[in-house]
Amino acid sequence: MTAVADAAVVSPWRGRHARTTVGVFSLAFLFAFEALAVATVMPDVAAELDGLRWYAVAFAAPLAAGVVALAASGPQVDRLGPGPALRRGLVVFCAGVVIAGLAPDMPVFVLGRLVHGYGGGVLGVALYVVIAQAYPEAMRPQVFAVLTTAWVLPALVGPVLAAHVAEQLGWRWVFLGVPVVAVAAWLLVADAPSAPGVARAEPGRLAWAVAAAGGVLAVSVGGQQVVAWWPVLVVAGLAAVVLGGRQVLPAGSWSLAPGLPAVLGSRAAIGTAMAAAEVYVPLLLVLERGLSLAQAGWVLTTGAVTWSAGAVLAARWRLLADQPGRVRTGALLLGVGIAAFATVSLSVVPLGVVVVAWGVAGLGIGMAFSTLSVLALATAGDGEAGRTSSALQLNDYLANSAGVAVGGVVFAAFAETAPGAAATALVLAAAGIAGLALVPAARLRS
Repeated sequence: MTAVADAAVVSPWRGRHARTTVGVFSLAFLFAFEALAVATVMPDVAAELDGLRWYAVAFAAPLAAGVVALAASGPQVDRLGPGPALRRGLVVFCAGVVIAGLAPDMPVFVLGRLVHGYGGGVLGVALYVVIAQAYPEAMRPQVFAVLTTAWVLPALVGPVLAAHVAEQLGWRWVFLGVPVVAVAAWLLVADAPSAPGVARAEPGRLAWAVAAAGGVLAVSVGGQQVVAWWPVLVVAGLAAVVLGGRQVLPAGSWSLAPGLPAVLGSRAAIGTAMAAAEVYVPLLLVLERGLSLAQAGWVLTTGAVTWSAGAVLAARWRLLADQPGRVRTGALLLGVGIAAFATVSLSVVPLGVVVVAWGVAGLGIGMAFSTLSVLALATAGDGEAGRTSSALQLNDYLANSAGVAVGGVVFAAFAETAPGAAATALVLAAAGIAGLALVPAARLRS
């Protein structure tokens, strides 16, 4: 399946692409806002529904459901085209947020999180295939920069807006207001190209996806150490992630061979490095520099803004035209930025240097991550964009959840005696993981 070519259009915001671009941006913005809004209002949810013991599960549930959705929807999207998946995913997503918004107790709330997590996974695959079919290949870097920006803006306004809605109307309206916006966004992409293809039968794929999803749930909950036997959860979860992941991802995905395996290997290392370091950024700023949580949050926002800037540079700056080269540059900047941020524990290093370092890390992942999305779609054969998009996003889920959970296990061993030193060591380890991305990145092809 080839993308629709239109040499006269140089921007996704112009011509016949404009409507689809607004829709893609709106849906991505909605996903990001919902994720950040839930984190903001969860204390109120847990208090009203008497569900503090379900707190970690409420965050892990949509991740697990998303793994199943990503595995199941890839072949379906290839067979039927992205249009039906967009409609189905939207209905399921909206049903989930309504269930959560009307939940009388915490188990029903978690059920809603599972449902909308599944819908979000379906929509995630469908959006990538829409990009593959609706835009010429040369325009895709700009579209993925649009997606990145759609995730950055909610970081600036999402928590404040969600808190305001919760204060004025109640936390339930943070969920119940979502379907109206979701339907409006879908109408903008409803007429995007949706060509069916051919999907290969993969017996047992769904069962292995459920196993991998269970692993994600286990490592996410176990990594937060909310139960006494959390080490068992983490070990069993990691095993399920590895075994299930090997079955639901394309053969050879973890071989680091040129093509899609090299893309997946680079993305796993880069994404895990960022996720594993970001967990400890607020903690170190509070412990070592005495910042408030709000001030630490603004440092995270700095990284989010430069992430978007990196994606835009990757799409538009001619000096970064070489795609494999900018992935390697991005990985290097990410590793250097994370390592430099680790100097937060040294009082002689000005706070401004630490903030700039985190901004450099954001710039690096912005350059690399969006480029890897473009390279992944370029490896897809005719009618296989859904399978490739599914593999890319599944790989992200599995690698990031496992990496963060392992970091949590290590941190737990030193949390009482040396939290600052432990967090610093884990940030440095994350910088090392970013450096490892250079190995598969050396095998990338334009």
